[in-house]
Amino acid sequence: MARKSKENQVEIPNRINALPVRHTATVVAGVVVALLALMLVQGIVTNERFEWDVVWRYLFNEHVLDGIGWTLILTVASMLIAVVLSVLLAVMRSSGNVVLRGVSWFWIWFFRGTPVYTQLVFWGLFSVLVPKLSLGVPFTSIEFWSVDSQQVLTAGVAAVLGLALNESAYLAEIVRAGIEAVDTGQGEAAKALGMRGSLIMRRIVLPQAMRIIVPPVGNETIGMLKTTSLVLAVPFTLDLQFATNAIANRIYKPIPLLLVACIWYLVITTVLMVLQSRLEKHFGKGFEQRSIMAPEVDPHFPGKTSGDLKNDVDKVNQSSWVGLNA
Repeated sequence: MARKSKENQVEIPNRINALPVRHTATVVAGVVVALLALMLVQGIVTNERFEWDVVWRYLFNEHVLDGIGWTLILTVASMLIAVVLSVLLAVMRSSGNVVLRGVSWFWIWFFRGTPVYTQLVFWGLFSVLVPKLSLGVPFTSIEFWSVDSQQVLTAGVAAVLGLALNESAYLAEIVRAGIEAVDTGQGEAAKALGMRGSLIMRRIVLPQAMRIIVPPVGNETIGMLKTTSLVLAVPFTLDLQFATNAIANRIYKPIPLLLVACIWYLVITTVLMVLQSRLEKHFGKGFEQRSIMAPEVDPHFPGKTSGDLKNDVDKVNQSSWVGLNA
């Protein structure tokens, strides 16, 4: 491969064979960081107070695995609801209707301005504030349908609702930034072709905005995974953090069970990061940087055999001169 690339080099008069720059400081810094990392790992592994035997014993405990399942359910359900709401809020924020813009602004202002723990406590007490949900004629006592709030808003539903509504306010700004990054000329061109506004948003704007939206949404998803540890405020007592805390309180060993929770959160986060990178590559097609004039990958100019880079350059020069002469 090295011989082939050397043969394909263009002969340039007075070529300067520059020596590569030596990065001594970078090498020294890398060695120091590697030594510190090894010392940290050695200290963690050899410290008996971490009680690694207890960690491995409860790593695949049935209650811990159930907690992982509920944590994933809370994360996925909350993010799905939040994504749908965020798209609606972003479209409302960009609307020409003053009422829709005002509602979207108030939603984002309220849910971003109050702590998520406070919101979860509120949703846990919702059945106390509103004992009965009913449907009827507004401002009258006429009811067509009613139900007890505790039957509808269970602990799981309240946890998902609290997490989703809070997250939708943050995602709405991310989606709005992605939509505004798309050139307005594309929407105008689609209108000239007779496309409706909803179709333009679904087929033209959002597919291009996804390249900008996906990375921060991936970060928010990872953040949501860890925010599920706050659902005890509802109270919801089936998530991973509560499961490990319950075992730790029973056996009086908090540190090993905290390590169990950390290991599982890291494993799930790693999987989410891999999925995020795949989505970024999918929606980033056509925007990635590509090398120019790579003889092994890029196609050659038409009208010649492959494998000779010098002839490619000669053809570029010839076409340039022809253009100048014309």
